[in-house]
Amino acid sequence: MSSWLPEGGTNLFQAIKAKCKDAEEKGQKLWRLSIGQPSGPALTSARITAGEAVESEQESMHEYQDNGSSGVPDFAQRFVQAHLRTDLTNQIVSFLPIPGIKPMLGLILLACNAPNDEILVRTMTDPGYPTPADWCRYLQLEPIPLGTNMKNKFRFEVKDIKPGTALVMMNYPANPHGQVATRQWLQKLCQHCQDNKIRLFNDAAYAMLAFGKSHWTLTDIAVDYPALSWVEAFSASKAIGNGTGWRVGAMVGSPDFISDIATIKGNTDSGFVAFAAAGVLYAVENDMARIEKIKATYKLRLAWLIKALQSQGMKLAVRPKAGFFSLWQVPKKAFGQKIASAQQFNFLMIGKTGIVGVHFHPYIRYAVVAPLEKPEWQQAITQAFKQAKVKY
Repeated sequence: MSSWLPEGGTNLFQAIKAKCKDAEEKGQKLWRLSIGQPSGPALTSARITAGEAVESEQESMHEYQDNGSSGVPDFAQRFVQAHLRTDLTNQIVSFLPIPGIKPMLGLILLACNAPNDEILVRTMTDPGYPTPADWCRYLQLEPIPLGTNMKNKFRFEVKDIKPGTALVMMNYPANPHGQVATRQWLQKLCQHCQDNKIRLFNDAAYAMLAFGKSHWTLTDIAVDYPALSWVEAFSASKAIGNGTGWRVGAMVGSPDFISDIATIKGNTDSGFVAFAAAGVLYAVENDMARIEKIKATYKLRLAWLIKALQSQGMKLAVRPKAGFFSLWQVPKKAFGQKIASAQQFNFLMIGKTGIVGVHFHPYIRYAVVAPLEKPEWQQAITQAFKQAKVKY
């Protein structure tokens, strides 16, 4: 019997895992700069609070949360507010607690009346995390990548979003390059989408890990555009150390868009785990010093990696302004061979040096969630790129 699914079911992460398995079977030690998950556990404060919540005998802490958060009152409002500069107290917005962002991506499309041949969707998936495009294909839509590249510093041109587009699905701060959305750029985008009746969604999973002051959330800006239909999603996965398995987050947006998503979610989902949400909320409201320390660690590791790779001839695609990813131009030559693709370069690095990245042709991503401050990591990385002898 054959699969009933559309073609293209194997993504690049599965291909990289297969290559890594092959390399390890041949005796190669791997140095995984491919992992996009914080190492270790969640913050101690989050774990202690979640543990105390598990012991609660209040039924609300253990029941279905559905589209609310009876176990953790006002979770969505408070969690979202922790990410913002703008006070939402008197703003006309709606909130929705969610079990992480990833499972909501398909619901966002359904809330825009997909599948429908007339629904045109623009996604930040070239280069970018593939899930929004995967959801489009499963719903028999053809996603149109937004043009993010070195020329525009990985902020797409607003003028390229043509009238007739139904939905823009973006991701700032961005995976895989760490670019952020600025205030002026977001104002231009919001005005364009409001004028052309385009719905706007932002995956802001890395918002709490932004460096400096150039980063603005969509929410901070969108509240000034009353006719804009928009939603922004925030996640605990990266904010509280390693919260990737906690599956806790929240959405905020214009009441019309949130209502459409909530209608579908209410009919198909039972909500998040309340005691995990209790731990998350305590951490972001009471333990920001440790969250800042985690962010500072990523920033220091990125600075070291950038300096080390550039010293061996690698060229950065854009300097990251958030998170724990760095994006690099793929060299034209390595190990004395011509390089035709990012995959070829990545697989050569894996097989010959054990350095594992994620290829997004014509770029390659290296993450810094591993302990790059340790001498053995620094020695392995430096030696690997010295051995590669890259040329552009």
